Order: sequence, then C-alpha cells, then structure tokens
Amino acid sequence: MDPVRRVALIATAVLVPVVIALVVLVNVVGGSGPAGERGGGPAAIDGSTPPGREELPVLPVEVPPATAEADASCPALMGALPLELTGEPSRRVQSDTPYAYAWGDPPIVLVCGVDRPAGYVVGVSAFQINGVQWYVDTSDPDATVWTTVDRPVYVQITLPPEVDSAPVTALTPEIAAALAYREPDPGE
Repeated sequence: MDPVRRVALIATAVLVPVVIALVVLVNVVGGSGPAGERGGGPAAIDGSTPPGREELPVLPVEVPPATAEADASCPALMGALPLELTGEPSRRVQSDTPYAYAWGDPPIVLVCGVDRPAGYVVGVSAFQINGVQWYVDTSDPDATVWTTVDRPVYVQITLPPEVDSAPVTALTPEIAAALAYREPDPGE
C-alpha cells in the first residue's frame, strides 16, 4: 500500500470520530435543539424565545372551596403535573386553594376538585382519552372546558379556543395515575 494513502486512511479513521463527537457536543452543549429551544428552530431565527415562568404574570384563578374529597384526592395529581405542557412553561397562579395550575400565555388552566359540569347530564356523551372520560363544554366562545367525569373528583382543564386537545391528551396519563376510576355520575 502506498505510504501516502496509508496516512490518509489513518487520518480519516481518527478524524471522523472526532468530528462526530464535536458535532454531538456542539448540539448538546450549544443548544441546537427542537423549535423554541436555545439555538434551534423558529425561535432562534426570529430572536424570540417563549416566555419563562418568571416572565409570565401571576394568573388569578377562581376555584370552588376545597372539599374533603378534593383534599383527599387532588394533592396526588398536583404533585404529578409537569413543569412544561405542550411547549408552554408553567406559571404562577393565585387561587383560594392549592388545586389550580396553569401553563403558558394565553393560559391553559387545570383545576382539581370542581363541581360536576352543569351540562353533564344523562344522555350526554363523553369522550374517552387514554382511559379517562371527559365532558367537553364549548358553549363559551373564549374557552373550551374539558372536565373528567370518571374520577373521585372532577378535574377541569380550560383551553384557549385556538388550542386543540393536545394539552388534555398530554395530562391524561397523570390524571389516570393519580386519581382512581369511578363510575361516571351524570346529573338529571
């Protein structure tokens, strides 16, 4: 084998793994990640980044008074909620109970321990997502309200009208794991 060719092969064998390692290191440390993360995606192109938790204003959330059922069931769910939901950071809330949580702006709001939805009556169908049944109220043009109907307490998720069911789908495993199944009980 020609000595020049042999040196070129050895150099290639050494340099290719080094270059690959550098590319991986730059992507991990340098932040070339999915959209919206430091260094990657559309947020990096226009120079903006999604607001962090600290940058979002405190969100006042009206909640019903905590019941014994809420005090028994909701802490397990609240402790399992993610800090980020469908790319939106959690945000601080102001409520009369610790059973309210929110993400993003416009806000996605979860409240554990709400009353049974007035529109959830016998004959009204519910949607099932990953083993959790939901009643969906679309009567308010400013929000879509999803409420669990098969858990020991009702859990309500309020979505801005332009947001699809992805946040509900993403939260369903936490709800199913934290709150046991209960036979749905529609109103009369």
